[in-house]
Amino acid sequence: MTGRRRAVLIAGPTASGKSALALELAQAQDGIVVNADAMQIYEVLQVVTARPSDADMALAEHRLYGTVPAAVRFSTGQWLISVSEVMKNADPARPLIFVGGTGLYFDALLNGFADVPEVPAALALQVQQEIQALDGEQRLELLRREDPVAAARLKVVDPQRLTRALAVKQATGRTLSSFQDELSASMLADFLSVDRIVLDPDRDVLRKRIAVRFEQMFGGGAVDEVKVLRALDLDPSLPVMKAIGVREIGDWLDGAIEQDEAIELATIATQQYAKRQRTWFRNRFGDWPRRGA
Repeated sequence: MTGRRRAVLIAGPTASGKSALALELAQAQDGIVVNADAMQIYEVLQVVTARPSDADMALAEHRLYGTVPAAVRFSTGQWLISVSEVMKNADPARPLIFVGGTGLYFDALLNGFADVPEVPAALALQVQQEIQALDGEQRLELLRREDPVAAARLKVVDPQRLTRALAVKQATGRTLSSFQDELSASMLADFLSVDRIVLDPDRDVLRKRIAVRFEQMFGGGAVDEVKVLRALDLDPSLPVMKAIGVREIGDWLDGAIEQDEAIELATIATQQYAKRQRTWFRNRFGDWPRRGA
């Protein structure tokens, strides 16, 4: 049945208007909006992560929003399994509109996925501490010894990549490159059509949107969401605890900073994140049609 299916992929940085475009297309085409954002998958943080409102989700079918408990470390592989369930249960005549800012989700959807086992956080931290004094050449030499295939593929061995490669090998006894060479097939390979869009607003426009949006979030339920999240007493290393706004609002609740500073810090962090997203999409999806917003 996949040969009848159509998909639309809408990527872009935060606050670029992705959700609004997805909703517009879903209403026009009787489509199903499928979340491709790693933070919007979690419960609790609807406002903080700019998840579509309940009112918007009532206007068209939305899937994989707020479905994962905050205490779970949800992986790209798990997201793909969830997507396969959506595909299995959806009418093949209805287009699937994937929308979000997590580039790895789109990459796995289109190009397949290497199912690398999760590494314990304590082990990753230990490895990170062991290599922190190494310079670039020393990092490269260490990776050549531990995973020569991975070393040959990388132009620069930054600490994050080296940490991941070493931790995976210590945890599994296998090199990271050996897992990466076992890609699954693209889930969209047999689709009738796959349209791709990257929303890429002017930088200054995007920065202003981010500033306005977080200020509105602060007064629109974000504080209550962070209170609920903190009451769960979760491991600080969990992905949901690293959502932009959680730490800043938490510091304000603790009296460590003023409200204006919390808003400013969260706004700056969001703008920096949007810059990283734009760079990632330009480097990896440079052939996707671009659209201002």
